Amino acid sequence: MTPDRRRVPAGRVAAVVALVACLGVVAVRWSRDDAGLPLVGPVARFLLAVAVILAVCHLLGGLLARLGQPRVVGEILGGLLLGPSLLGAWWPAGSAWLFRSEVVTVVQSAAELGLVVFMFLLGSELQPGNLRRHRRAVAWVVTGAVGLPLLAGAGLAWVGLDLIADPVQPAPAQVAFFAIAMSITALPVLARILTDLRLAETPVGTLAVACAAVGDGVAWAALAGLLAVAGVGGSGDLVLTAALTAALLLATVTVVRPVLAAVVRAADARPSGSLPLLPLLVAGVLGFAATTDLIGLHPALGGLLFGLAVPGGSAAVARVHGQLRSFVVMVLLPLFFAGVGLHTTIGSVGGSPAAWLLLVAVVAVAVLAKLAGTGAGARLAGLPTREALRLGALMTCYGVTGLVVAAVGFRYQLVNSRGLTMLVLMALVTTLLTGPLVRLFAPRPAAGTGPDQPRSSTASALRSRSP
Repeated sequence: MTPDRRRVPAGRVAAVVALVACLGVVAVRWSRDDAGLPLVGPVARFLLAVAVILAVCHLLGGLLARLGQPRVVGEILGGLLLGPSLLGAWWPAGSAWLFRSEVVTVVQSAAELGLVVFMFLLGSELQPGNLRRHRRAVAWVVTGAVGLPLLAGAGLAWVGLDLIADPVQPAPAQVAFFAIAMSITALPVLARILTDLRLAETPVGTLAVACAAVGDGVAWAALAGLLAVAGVGGSGDLVLTAALTAALLLATVTVVRPVLAAVVRAADARPSGSLPLLPLLVAGVLGFAATTDLIGLHPALGGLLFGLAVPGGSAAVARVHGQLRSFVVMVLLPLFFAGVGLHTTIGSVGGSPAAWLLLVAVVAVAVLAKLAGTGAGARLAGLPTREALRLGALMTCYGVTGLVVAAVGFRYQLVNSRGLTMLVLMALVTTLLTGPLVRLFAPRPAAGTGPDQPRSSTASALRSRSP
């Protein structure tokens, strides 16, 4: 997950640029000649679209990594640039030729697969055992980090409801969704930032991961409840959706988790590869995703739930993670970013000063509410002021999870295209600001103390608050 900061050979960069240029020349030729279009079948179109998406996202990811930002920031930006915000506005014919409706449908299906597996990986890493030691500090921080942004997001959504609302869903559901979208933290990007800043093994880094895990769990549970109450997807019957969800949770705890524990123990006890754990887990993930979609919840929630059911601390599961993560993160997630980008138009904010003011308010409130809420909770947990603010800075990272939640809301018409654009830009800007804010609030060692002083003060504060 650590960005590769080695110098990229010039020949490799030239080859990628040449590939993109060749694809552009081909697109120009065929986009000008309608008679040439049938010569390109749907498979070739899909492959060309994927090639362009991967090239653009990873080139920008590498560039942003050199500027001290996580690669995912560049990948998100690449998805935005391939949509109507840049490519569609600058070259409409090329965009229409490359991203025809049938191609977009297939790309979105592949992206949905990647998202489901990614949520499984995330869920299987959110093991609760690491939270018990500092559960009181985690409780204080999560209350502030989720509660204040939730209230602030609800207030903003209520004030700007006419600008971001989709008329299909009732106003309370849309306000609740916007509030939930502003309360999450992107755990995967946070982990990457912690590694880049060498904070992953520090007390503040460990606490940040624990708080982000619990906070996101609360937010996803709230989103699942909102989808059930709103009656979107599935049968649309609230009672039936709630009953089926409860039955799935009960079956997961009483049946699926024990079976998975037995399968994982068997895989650990046998030589590597003798038990095909990878296809078994992937089949389970897809089955859960299909089940939650049929119930009326988002398929990503099924992937997350199945991941939570997988027992931690297994060498076999760790191998499966290694086999899945590279392909999902490097290939399928950029397709998800591109899919979000194709529905996001910065121009959709419109020419209204009120809309732009709301966008600025959303970004500002997202940062300030996370800083204030997390900082207040951390101070109540006993952390020094600058460490509390640094923890708040870490929690301002909305990243990939922000995009996932925004995409869920747009899919179920809990937010319109303008609201989607605001949430996407909020996720991008806050993720860009996370690293600089963490450096800004770095503790200043007192005179005569060594570099380990900030770590020791945080650790002692947490120990003093632990039961």
